[in-house]
Amino acid sequence: MRRRIPVREVLAGFSIVVALAARASLAPASDHFWSDLGERVPKAQNLPDFVDLAAKLSPAVVNISTEQKNPRNHLEGETPEDAPGPSTQPFENYGAEHPRSLGSGVVINESGYILTNDHVVEDARQITVSLKDGHEYRARVVGRDVKTDIALIKIDAPYPLPVAPLGDSDELRVGEWVMAIGNPYGFDHTVTAGIVSAKGRFIPGNYDDFIQTDASINPGNSGGPLIDLHGAVVGVNSAIYTHTGSSMGIGFAIPVNLVKRELPQLRDSGRVTRGWIGVEIQDVPPEIGLKDGLDENQGALIAGIVDNSPAKAAGLRDGDIIVEFDHHQIGESQQLTLLVGDTPAGRTVTITVIRDRRARKTPITVAASREEEAATSEQSDVTGRIGALVSELSPELVRERKLADSDGVVVSSVAADSPAQSAGLKAGDIILEVNRHRVRNVDSYQRELNSKGSSGITLLLVRRGKHTIFIPLR
Repeated sequence: MRRRIPVREVLAGFSIVVALAARASLAPASDHFWSDLGERVPKAQNLPDFVDLAAKLSPAVVNISTEQKNPRNHLEGETPEDAPGPSTQPFENYGAEHPRSLGSGVVINESGYILTNDHVVEDARQITVSLKDGHEYRARVVGRDVKTDIALIKIDAPYPLPVAPLGDSDELRVGEWVMAIGNPYGFDHTVTAGIVSAKGRFIPGNYDDFIQTDASINPGNSGGPLIDLHGAVVGVNSAIYTHTGSSMGIGFAIPVNLVKRELPQLRDSGRVTRGWIGVEIQDVPPEIGLKDGLDENQGALIAGIVDNSPAKAAGLRDGDIIVEFDHHQIGESQQLTLLVGDTPAGRTVTITVIRDRRARKTPITVAASREEEAATSEQSDVTGRIGALVSELSPELVRERKLADSDGVVVSSVAADSPAQSAGLKAGDIILEVNRHRVRNVDSYQRELNSKGSSGITLLLVRRGKHTIFIPLR
């Protein structure tokens, strides 16, 4: 006798078959142009608890107020709405003859050595340090370094001070939690937290390769510590990127490993002496990189060489591209600056340069920095055919710009929507070379401009302010 199968069992079985068929037909593996998760990753951990870290390290963080020698016409670090950029804590002007600056610092030695930003104590006629326990002390500057914006100050307390240990900023990873403690807008010992947003950020005009963080940093946090979850200082908060003067979630801290290399010099001599080879450099424009056979834009393009410098003695030339320094590959030009600066004076290293599509290795002996000297190369400028008018250098302009001679032409004006404007040429620029040929006056400038090569690109060497730069012009 055959068993009767209930209708609901038949329907259930049919549903399973249909579901399996539908799953197979909806997304065949061969049709995927994306990646599926596969195995599920563990859920993210709960937010870290910063309570113990704050309690342990806050006593080592100090508030710094300074009375400035000279009044300022504007708040330090103000950024116009039409020119957003990184800014540091502003000075608070109370209407007195000498305005005040507010900042932060961190105690790194129980005898009273305090780490802070150079701009916090710059031009200070009096520095007052306030501890978390309520005591206040006058501080003196032990050492300063403008290029890294680091200063070492000291107070004389009658008892050992709580200290924050210094960590290893090289071990930081993007996405890692960090905590900041400081004095934003005068609210002492404010604790904020966030993550490491990026590493190796370069801000024009600065020496550091900054740590970027979204921990809330505001004016007054300058000089305070950035702390990892191990309770170690991994950075010194230095700047914020802002349209309004307040935190926008983009803050920058000086890596503590860079600071640690400077501290002995700041303590012993009051300043930092860096390695120096005497070149002005810039990133390699794509047009020049392709012309010189580089597969990608890498290296540092030499735009000027100081007379009687190690670079001059080594036979380097304007237009050389330094792609390796002491066995370190050069990506961005700023990397060369950091590598040279960290090299002791008197040490001879090997560098690799690209010249005429050939790699050349040459020894160079690093000297002590002579940062007050600029490259002595001169520059020149453009004509109407490229959308720029040029004129001869007058004796007055030569004296005003402190030029070595009157070779070159000065850009009088740049037409809107012209090749010159697109390339970034500006009125007041001085054109020194066209396609690696020296320009002596308007006639030689026009002659070189008319004899440009078949590549369709004219390479100008331009002096702008104290610096020389290459500008590729289509």
